[in-house]
Amino acid sequence: MNKAISVDQLAIHGGDPTVKRTFPWPIFDDQDVQAVADVVRSGQWGNPDCGDAVATFEQQFADYCGSKYAVSCVNGSVSLRLALIACGVRPGDEVIVPPYTFIATASVVLEVNCVPVFVDIDPDTYNIDPQKIEAAITERTRAIIPVHFAGLSCDMNAILAIAQKHNMRVIEDAAHAHGAEYKGKKLGSIGDAGSFSFQSSKNLTSGEGGIVVTNNESLYQMMNSLRNVGRLPDGQWYDHFNPGCNYRVTQLQAVLLSEQLKRLDEQTRIRNENGLYLDQLLADIEGVTSLSRGDVALRHCYHLYIVKYDKTKFGYIPKKEFVSMLAAEGVPCSAGYPHPLYKQPLFQQKNWQCYAIPDSVAYTQVNCPEAERACADEAVWIFQQAMLGTRNDMESFAEAIRKIRRAMLNVVESGS
Repeated sequence: MNKAISVDQLAIHGGDPTVKRTFPWPIFDDQDVQAVADVVRSGQWGNPDCGDAVATFEQQFADYCGSKYAVSCVNGSVSLRLALIACGVRPGDEVIVPPYTFIATASVVLEVNCVPVFVDIDPDTYNIDPQKIEAAITERTRAIIPVHFAGLSCDMNAILAIAQKHNMRVIEDAAHAHGAEYKGKKLGSIGDAGSFSFQSSKNLTSGEGGIVVTNNESLYQMMNSLRNVGRLPDGQWYDHFNPGCNYRVTQLQAVLLSEQLKRLDEQTRIRNENGLYLDQLLADIEGVTSLSRGDVALRHCYHLYIVKYDKTKFGYIPKKEFVSMLAAEGVPCSAGYPHPLYKQPLFQQKNWQCYAIPDSVAYTQVNCPEAERACADEAVWIFQQAMLGTRNDMESFAEAIRKIRRAMLNVVESGS
């Protein structure tokens, strides 16, 4: 029988935390420092007029993903934008997106003068629900952006079948999904294009940056031009053929990413194995449910490890309070998004200044109940750097949750 725990023993009230270590991120060593220092000393910092580090990394990352081409750029938001424009969306077109993701997935749609259409998530995975996609398709729908949220693959077979049926482009938002796989294929390499972020929290990082991969040569050529002020490889420096901008990364970022890429496979293996182990540890704790990995072969890269929290099994303490308790116990965690994207002021107040979006478009009546439930009551995130810990660390995460639950149930039983 579990020993009773008093509220005073919780770390948030001054007790000893369950987790005794921290989980630093990013991880680097002297080789990373030396690679960047070598570029600094060379004085060849720019792109494309200095050095070949950017082209080298692009080829390395394309090869890693199993794609033919890769185009690096300043961040993952821009990489989505490049992919959308190259895929041929036109002002007023509709693009299907999930409501449970970072704002950029939808805001870049507005930036290209298109209309985001929100489709609810699957409650078992928090990824876009394929069964709800077709009901959202109209004659204006041109693309879908499935987000491999937290590093878990969407149901790509179902999504690709729908896209083919309706002649839609598929742009994978793989900002969380470096190194993850679906049926033996790296995420990002499955649709028409795949967008990644190298922002500081990401599983592969250079502080900022992004990249988009594709197997389509015409998409590659257009994206390559757009990120380089509309230039073409055979044109003059001051010849501009497409409406692009300077979205280039530097040699400094590229060499750092090349060094970080050497670690990615091993780090992904560790995160995936720890995620599977933590699933086992949490299976017998009432009130927390791990998200499903589905029934297909995949590798999860756990940019986030997400559990669904049920306050009725924790003495009815709200999710926000539970997360504060868990963080105090030493588990790197968050309550995640406070509300779905369509409830952001950007959408509620129509603050988009996009000439091609009809006045009839409004988001005040949009309702995606699964996303709303995830935001308000259920989703608890454990951060990716914590998933690089040991099996003992995973056991301590589970024990922290048990400790909180025992204390809360003890409060209920004592009537205090």
